[in-house]
Amino acid sequence: MTAKLRIATRGSPLALAQAHEVRDRLAEAHPDLAAPDAVEIIVIRTTGDRIQTGPLADAGGKGLFTKEIEEALLAHDADIAVHSMKDVPTVLPDGLLIGALLPREDPRDALIAPTAGSIEALAEGAVVGTASLRRQAILLNRRPDLKVVTLRGNVETRLRKAEDGEVDATLLAIAGLRRLGLADRATAILDPDDMLPAVCQGAIGIELRTGDTETVERLAALDHGPTAIRVTAERALLAALDGSCRTPIAALATLADDRLSLRALIVRPDGSELIETARDGPAADAARLGRDAGDELRRRGGAGFFAAESAGDGG
Repeated sequence: MTAKLRIATRGSPLALAQAHEVRDRLAEAHPDLAAPDAVEIIVIRTTGDRIQTGPLADAGGKGLFTKEIEEALLAHDADIAVHSMKDVPTVLPDGLLIGALLPREDPRDALIAPTAGSIEALAEGAVVGTASLRRQAILLNRRPDLKVVTLRGNVETRLRKAEDGEVDATLLAIAGLRRLGLADRATAILDPDDMLPAVCQGAIGIELRTGDTETVERLAALDHGPTAIRVTAERALLAALDGSCRTPIAALATLADDRLSLRALIVRPDGSELIETARDGPAADAARLGRDAGDELRRRGGAGFFAAESAGDGG
């Protein structure tokens, strides 16, 4: 029997956990997808998965974890794709759209540091491993004495390297740790005041072909409205910066009733300069608030701020 729905995903344990969550939610919403062979998960190796050394930013940043998966969708080799939304470029290929967003997990970063309970408690000159320019830049802005080195690999690999003493500390999204059942490995969950998250961190999006009305209707039961509002604001901010922005960006939108609050920053990769802004307004104006904040950051940073480095984020 041919599967009724084919899900494309990366092959990392975290990506598979996210794909399985989508599969389970679809089965709960649609009884015809509950049979063992009704949904097929197709693993696709992406450019980002193949690069195991050096910063992801050096290889191009945006789209490294989505390109081959989107090609499979366009070739009709899969029906939907499951992505971490922080990996998804703001401009999608022609013929594709984000059809649903699952309820967002905790967007914050976690510190894994066997000998320190906070960033402030890290020893002077401590070595922190990360593949994220955002984390590197914010760390160096807060603690210029730290030494930041590139640390690649999946979640379990990076945890092991920190716990084995290859680095003194690393940072990971608490959302990923929770989805893998590894939240107890976090030393501390960092307040956004100390480490503002990546755009859309903790949000899972489902991509599909435009015009596939049957699948659009299936996904409607999974779409989480509050997450969509927050993601809209953060991606609008990113889109306002993306034209020439090749520098670390962080943002977090929160909702309280029908009000949206957005915090955002840009920072030089060496941490030497950080520019912040914030917006507050009706949730219905999420896209406008995001664009306005992005325009302000672009204006205040000036052309020189966006000249050198790329904006990739590494988990």
